[in-house]
Amino acid sequence: MIAHNFVTTSNELTGYRVTRTLGLVRGVVVRSRSIVGTFGASIQSLFGGNITLWSELCEHARQEAYDIMTRHAAELGANAIVAMRYDATEIAAGVTEVLAYGTAVVLDRA
Repeated sequence: MIAHNFVTTSNELTGYRVTRTLGLVRGVVVRSRSIVGTFGASIQSLFGGNITLWSELCEHARQEAYDIMTRHAAELGANAIVAMRYDATEIAAGVTEVLAYGTAVVLDRA
């Protein structure tokens, strides 16, 4: 697994230099809302504020996509990921794809 402090949205990590670029890595998760979750979120929306049921669903989906991406990078021999991003697309009503992606690299101390 890649250490969290070696995954960055920037193109470099201070104090390190990229010695090898291994290519694009990604983690994809497709999630749907459950009937129970949708009902609970509807109740929460009546009172306003953060809809925690959907926030938790989003956080779990992003974490799972992130974990898949870092596993993929480690399998390629990377010790870091640069230019990391998230994307999400609704592919059907109530069904969302969450994508974590970045560039797998090998870093050495500068």
